[in-house]
Amino acid sequence: MKVPMGIRTTIYGGHCWPIHTTMVLLAWIKLYGIPWDPRIILSILVHDTGYAAYACNNLDGEEGERHPYFGAKLMRVFGKEWYDFVLYHSRFLAKRDGKSYSKLCIADKLAVALTPAWMYIPLARATGEIKEYKALAIQGKYAAENDGNLSDKEWFRGVQRFLWSWAWNAYWEQKEKESRP
Repeated sequence: MKVPMGIRTTIYGGHCWPIHTTMVLLAWIKLYGIPWDPRIILSILVHDTGYAAYACNNLDGEEGERHPYFGAKLMRVFGKEWYDFVLYHSRFLAKRDGKSYSKLCIADKLAVALTPAWMYIPLARATGEIKEYKALAIQGKYAAENDGNLSDKEWFRGVQRFLWSWAWNAYWEQKEKESRP
């Protein structure tokens, strides 16, 4: 029996729980400073647990796109605001629901840009998820990021450049919205 991709990615892949959550925390600190509210730290810890909890067979297909619901349901104990905070770390779900993506989304995307290639690529290769991401890029899902026909290193560098730019643009857009009366 093959272990589902969602379990593999959270144990030893691109969403490896101790590595990815640390990178999201570092990205949060870079963007917003030290998170003194423990609910932010808890949100970072649980935001991708749905990949494993739902035993998703893919990361960006129909199953994988539902992964934020698990962490969001856990955070609902603190209110709808925290449910939305985790749920809308997904750009896909935010767009689908006509909502704004959360600050957690921005930190989550910046985290990938901050993760060293020497760390990310072997993890994503070990699970096979890099093949899924590159295949989706070839199909046009990630056309804005880059071409999936590149070497793994070139592909990841393109993803990092795109997500670095996206995260900082999203950060400044949110800052501008927050400053409006």
